[in-house]
Amino acid sequence: MPELTLIAQNALPQGVVTTLAGTRVEVLPMRRLSALMPGPDAGPLAEALMAQHGLGLPAPGSVEHAEQAECLWFGIGQYLLIGPAPAPDLAEAATLTDQSDAWASVLLEGPRARHVLARLCPLDLRARAFAPGATARTELAHMGASVTRTGPDGFRVMVFRSMAETLLHELRAALEAVAARGMV
Repeated sequence: MPELTLIAQNALPQGVVTTLAGTRVEVLPMRRLSALMPGPDAGPLAEALMAQHGLGLPAPGSVEHAEQAECLWFGIGQYLLIGPAPAPDLAEAATLTDQSDAWASVLLEGPRARHVLARLCPLDLRARAFAPGATARTELAHMGASVTRTGPDGFRVMVFRSMAETLLHELRAALEAVAARGMV
């Protein structure tokens, strides 16, 4: 019997951009995503993450950045390493799961980005409540999502890969509605 080989592919065409009223929705390229679950003692993971990747372990609701890597809080006792393959030492400090083909990522950026997301999710997205570097797991148009503020007018939205087309549809429809109202 021939061997079956599965190859992960992005659920959406990478680099596709929709721009309306100065706000854009861009499909981000696939990157390596590794779930890190340390169990009750996160200390060894924090040490290994710093030693191997130059990243601190993020506090709840936050993100840590290094030159080529990022680690975001992904829920209680869960973190997501974005970018590099996890160093072998991390496997001794946490349970690791490759999530690279499980999620689709989109960047929503521009003066209407916050208003677009406000139509789709229950987070308080004002800068004083959700500053750049903040991240949250939330519901977005009835989909489980991760929303990370990437800058003053930017948000990375991640949903399960199976919901990628729905995410793009919902973001585009909300952007059209916000632009039609002239909201800034």
